Amino acid sequence: MSNTIDANVVSRLNQGGPSSRDASQSAELRNNFMTLLIAQMQHQDPLNPMDNHEMTTQLAQINTVSGIEDLNKTLKGITEQMNAGQMLQATALIGQGVLVPGDRLLLEHGEEGELHTTPFGIELPQSADNVSVVITSASGQVTNRYDIGPVKAGVESFTWDGRTSEGEAAASGSYRVRVEATSDGKAVNASTLNYAVVGGVTPPDKNGGVKLDLGAIYGQVGLDQIKQIL
Repeated sequence: MSNTIDANVVSRLNQGGPSSRDASQSAELRNNFMTLLIAQMQHQDPLNPMDNHEMTTQLAQINTVSGIEDLNKTLKGITEQMNAGQMLQATALIGQGVLVPGDRLLLEHGEEGELHTTPFGIELPQSADNVSVVITSASGQVTNRYDIGPVKAGVESFTWDGRTSEGEAAASGSYRVRVEATSDGKAVNASTLNYAVVGGVTPPDKNGGVKLDLGAIYGQVGLDQIKQIL
């Protein structure tokens, strides 16, 4: 009798797993494997017995399959717990203002002439000696440009007073913000962040994690894109 277990059984075991068959099917394959191994040992050629190395190799194959199944089950459980935790975090953000990558600003005039602008943020990989803010209108014209001085590395939030470079109230509407940062005379790569309100949460699917709904203008973003909660 051959000293090798049926290759089809080994192949089925190696290809099987939680992703392609349920636990009962995997257990059945393992039982078949062990049955064949025992039968092989009982009917092996006395003049050409199975050596220890061959037996160890075949046993290792079934143990590897069992180990992979257990690992996949563990990973699945961890993933489910992480998704549940993300859902709780995301749900708590509904109605909250957040800073996400973007460059939009909104300006509105109040009933008594007050100017209301949405906050914006700056993200720096390193500290900057001086940071300049440039506010442009929807048409691209510069509305205001001013310095805010040194800014440390990380995320910082700021507000624009809603006025032009001449000190006059700018018109209500949408604007964009651009940031120019330097350190020791060299440019620093600065990223702008805009303000949005979390309106809802989309549960995770097979293609990604939890998504936050920021409305029609900003769309959906992941939790990793929330740079600051205001």
